[in-house]
Amino acid sequence: MAESTRTLGRSGIEVSALGMGCWAIAGPWAEGRTPLGWGAVDDEESIRAIRRALDLGVTLFDTADTYGAGHGERVLGRALAGRRDAAVIATKWGYTFDERARQATGTDASPAYLRQAVQDSLRRLDTDRIDLYQLHLADLPVARAQALIGALEDLVADGLIRAYGWSTDRADRAAAFGQDARHAAAVQHSLSVLRDAPDLLAVCAKYDLASINRGPLGMGLLTGKYHPASRLPRDDVRGMTSGWLEWFRGGRPAPEWLRRVHAVRAALTADGRTLAQGALGWIWARSDRTIPIPGCRSVAQVEENAAALARGPLSPDQFAEVERQLAALRAAALREVDRPYWPSPMLPTARP
Repeated sequence: MAESTRTLGRSGIEVSALGMGCWAIAGPWAEGRTPLGWGAVDDEESIRAIRRALDLGVTLFDTADTYGAGHGERVLGRALAGRRDAAVIATKWGYTFDERARQATGTDASPAYLRQAVQDSLRRLDTDRIDLYQLHLADLPVARAQALIGALEDLVADGLIRAYGWSTDRADRAAAFGQDARHAAAVQHSLSVLRDAPDLLAVCAKYDLASINRGPLGMGLLTGKYHPASRLPRDDVRGMTSGWLEWFRGGRPAPEWLRRVHAVRAALTADGRTLAQGALGWIWARSDRTIPIPGCRSVAQVEENAAALARGPLSPDQFAEVERQLAALRAAALREVDRPYWPSPMLPTARP
């Protein structure tokens, strides 16, 4: 069954079942000498990719003000010029940065900064409204996040944003917004065939929120193009060691995750899908609230991912076979070399 659209939680906003993540097209920026981008990018190819995504029925574009220290929003705004009404823009706030130096500088969870950040994002995106505005600070204490709801509701009333959400892997944080915030519409969290998120999906179901899924392709591992000898460049965020980046270590794909990709490949591709398309189909089969947002840096990547829309969720039998393979992997991890890594600890601050 083909998959085409889903509703953005209780907002009533209709979006494509597949979004496009715009972190990778934002270009370089850093925290000191630590890269936070995916290396050098070609802005013109990024613009072509966004426009091709629209042509193929992808309407949700997810970015953040901090991506590229503002550059990512500018590129998205350029790409959507003349086609703004065809797109649903999701962006985030909470991290501070120096646009000129392309440096991350800290965080600010104050209502005053929220009001400044939304105006700055509107200017960079060259738009009069943001469809989904997301708190980017994943581990912010619940009370401090709830203190922002009044300001967010004011922004809705003023027509500057249509709905809001929280980018967090913490179910208690997601629930706090879901139960208390009138115009909350979504939780953005990590979800892939390699890392399920039952607690977050349960929160989304309970409070009628969309589940926007970052990392649906394991930051590239589920494209099938990486092998044990692959080496990421030093200016790529995946080429560093970080507590919030689990798929790669020391600039290489983590071997335990590559083994899991290999184990589920046959089941994900049994009906002729590519590995990436099978991984997206698993997410749609997992819950009818999911909206994966794989990152794309080229027209070719957009075209492969968008082709998954026509195939839709995995069939029940195919989904069950993937689950059988994953169950076997989990059991093996209890006695073999993957033991320290399965299940992995909950992601700490989920900066993406």
